[in-house]
Amino acid sequence: MTAVPEPSELERIWALHTSSEFTTLDVDATMATMTDTPVVLHVPTAMGARGREPVRDFYRRWFIGQNPQDFTITTLSRTLGHNRIVDEMLVSFTHDIEVPWILPGVAPTGRPVSIAVIGIVSFEGSLISSEHIYWDQAAVLGQTGLIRPETLAPLPVVPDQQATLTDGPLNQLTNSSN
Repeated sequence: MTAVPEPSELERIWALHTSSEFTTLDVDATMATMTDTPVVLHVPTAMGARGREPVRDFYRRWFIGQNPQDFTITTLSRTLGHNRIVDEMLVSFTHDIEVPWILPGVAPTGRPVSIAVIGIVSFEGSLISSEHIYWDQAAVLGQTGLIRPETLAPLPVVPDQQATLTDGPLNQLTNSSN
């Protein structure tokens, strides 16, 4: 029977994984934190891969090193289980390069983006077996100007996720007299 790692060990592996993805930009170090059959799925764009070589290829071609210079991730909350981490994060960047995993095939708009992201990271022992990453793609499209403001107005879309996570009203109904 495989020993269940302490939550601090899972956090250490996740920190090494994300540092390898976003700081050192090291595909091999990223892959060293994963099982032989990992799954990476960015749900809103269906970008990612299943299996060791496809995940390595996804990271190499479409993810690692494919983020703007000002790309930041701020962890807002974390939930730990015996084999899972769930992070609520604020991701911010200027869309000044193509970012294939979040806006595949979209030329840079030069606009700032700030979105809430949820990462569900599962482990087998002390290695990452899957990452399922979620965000509001309508907010991304609104912030980058790919959906016009007049199109967004009647829809239940919050184009500025940072405001809803850190301050401000929770919805537009609180600002109306209707």
